[in-house]
This record gives sequence, C-alpha cells and structure tokens, in this order.
Amino acid sequence: MEEIAFTMKLKPGVEAEYKRRHDEIWPELASALTKAGICDYSIYLDSSTGTLFAVQKRLDGHTADQLPELPVMQRWWLYMADLMDVNPDNSPVVQRLEQVFQLE
Repeated sequence: MEEIAFTMKLKPGVEAEYKRRHDEIWPELASALTKAGICDYSIYLDSSTGTLFAVQKRLDGHTADQLPELPVMQRWWLYMADLMDVNPDNSPVVQRLEQVFQLE
C-alpha cells in the first residue's frame, strides 16, 4: 500500500462551504475514488492559514493517476474552483509532502 500526503489552499472565508460540499460528496465521485484504489482519504484544515492537509492511502496497483481524465473528477474540480487555489484546468494546486517520520 502507498500513502501520500499533500497540501492545498483555500481562499479566505470559505471553510464552512468547503466542508459542506465534502459532507455532500457526490456518490459517483466517491465511487470513482474507491475504484481507483484509494482506500482511505482524509483532509484536515489549518483554519489559521487556510491550508488543507490531505492524506491518501492507495492500494497496490491503484489507478489514481488516471482520475484527472474522468468527467466526474473534472466536474468536481470546476465545482470546487471558486473555493481554492487552482491550476488552469481547475485542478487544485497541490504541494506533495515528503514523509520524514512514521511510527507504526
């Protein structure tokens, strides 16, 4: 299993709306994430900076790298683009993090 972590950035004042939209995540999107081999996905918010910290656990043989090609993923990005720092294709600006410690 692979675990990755990354940060994203919210625009000021949209924290509650970001949470609301994720509380109502589209079943089609949740299914696509699961089918791609993402078996655990958590997002945390540092409300003092608007920084989101995300952790994904991906099964061996996952297809998560193909998610950007899916129409449901592109629609979700468009839906979320008004709340976050995004790239020209509306995907979130992501900063991958390097793991420096783990205690199991």
